[in-house]
Amino acid sequence: METSGVIERRMTRPRECVATGVSAGLAAHLGWPVWIVRTAFIIASLAAGAGLLLYLWLWALTPWSPGDERPSRSAPVAWMLIALSAFCLVPVWLAQFTVSSDVVAELVGTWFGPTLAGIGAAVAAGAWATFIDRGESIRGPRHELTVRVVATVLLAVTVLVFVAVLGQSGSRTSTFGAAFTALAALVGIALVFAPTLIAQWRDLTAERTRRIREEERSEIAAHLHDSVLQTLALIQNRAGATSEVARIARAQERELRDWLFAGDAPLDSDLATDLRDYGGALEIDYPVTFDVVVVGESRERASGELAAAAREAMLNAARHAGGEVSVYVESSPAAAEVFVRDRGPGFALADVPGDRLGVRQSIIGRMRRAGGSGEVRPGAGGVGTEVRLRYPVERSGSENGRG
Repeated sequence: METSGVIERRMTRPRECVATGVSAGLAAHLGWPVWIVRTAFIIASLAAGAGLLLYLWLWALTPWSPGDERPSRSAPVAWMLIALSAFCLVPVWLAQFTVSSDVVAELVGTWFGPTLAGIGAAVAAGAWATFIDRGESIRGPRHELTVRVVATVLLAVTVLVFVAVLGQSGSRTSTFGAAFTALAALVGIALVFAPTLIAQWRDLTAERTRRIREEERSEIAAHLHDSVLQTLALIQNRAGATSEVARIARAQERELRDWLFAGDAPLDSDLATDLRDYGGALEIDYPVTFDVVVVGESRERASGELAAAAREAMLNAARHAGGEVSVYVESSPAAAEVFVRDRGPGFALADVPGDRLGVRQSIIGRMRRAGGSGEVRPGAGGVGTEVRLRYPVERSGSENGRG
C-alpha cells in the first residue's frame, strides 16, 4: 500500500552504452548531465582509488534496464585495455636494450609495478573479449580471437625480455625480480586463455543440460502417450463426440499434446495451424467436433482474409449444426481453398433474412472484397451445408508482400 507521494526509482544501466553504462545510469537516476558524473568518478579516483572502487561496485550491483535485447557497447574496451598493456610494457622492453647491464639490474625493481599493470591489462582484455564482447554482433568470435592473440604476443615478448634480463642480472635481488616478472607473464598467458576454456565449459554444460531435459521430456511424453492420452481418447469414444465429457477430454488432450510436442509457434502462424487451434476452442464452447485436413503446402497466413472467412464459417457450423464438421484446406499453385462441411439441417442463403449479414458480409462479402470468392451450397446428398472459399495465390503473395 502506498503511504506517501514519493515514488522510489531504482537505478538501472541503459542497454546501449559506451562501456558499462554506470555513468549514464547514475546520471539518469540523479538527473545530472553524464559528463559531470564521469568527471566526478575521475576526480574521486585520484583519492586513493575511491572513485574506481565506487565505479566497480556500481557496475557489479546495478542491473540493466528492462528489455530483451542484448546490451550494446560502442567503446572497444578490449582494445583499450590492449593499448594500456602496450603502454605499460613497451617502455620496459626498450629499457632493457638501451641501458647498460648495471642499470638494467637497478631498473628491474623500478619497472616491476608498470610491468604487472601491463600484464593485468592484457589478461583483462582477454576476459572482456570472451565474456562481454563475444555475444555482440558487431564483434563476435573473430574479435575475441584477435584480442587474445595480441594479448598473448605482448605477454610472450615480456617473458623473453625478462628471461634475457636474468642473464644480465648481477645481484640476487634483481635476479629474483626478473624471474618473478617472467613467471607472472607466463601466468598471464594462461589467464588470457582461461576465459575461453570457461566459456567452452559453460557451453558444454548448457548443451548437456538441454540434452538431459529433452531426454526427460521424451520419456514423459512416451509415458503420457501410453497412459493419459490413450485414456482421454477412450473417454471420447465411450462418451460420444458431442457430449460434455467428450468435449472436456478432447480439450485436455489437445492441451497436453501441445505441451508435449508443439514447439515455439510464430506470432503469425500458418492457416492450417490457426484453423486447428480455432476449432479446438470452439469444441469447448459448442457440442461439435472439427476434423481439419490439409492437402498441399499451405502458404496462407493466419492473419489473412481467407483465414478470417474460414473462422466465421466454422463458427456458424458450430452454432447452427454441431456434431461432426469437416474442414478441408487445399493449396495448389493457382489458389488456396477451404471447404467447411457440416451435417446439420442445412439452409438456403436466399431464405436468410436480409438483416442477417453474417454469411453475406463476413464470409462471401469479405472474400469478394479481398479478391477471392465464396459460396454456400447444400452438402453432398442434400445433407448439411458446405462453405467453399477460394483465394488466388497471386493475390495472397501480393498481400503478404505488403505486410
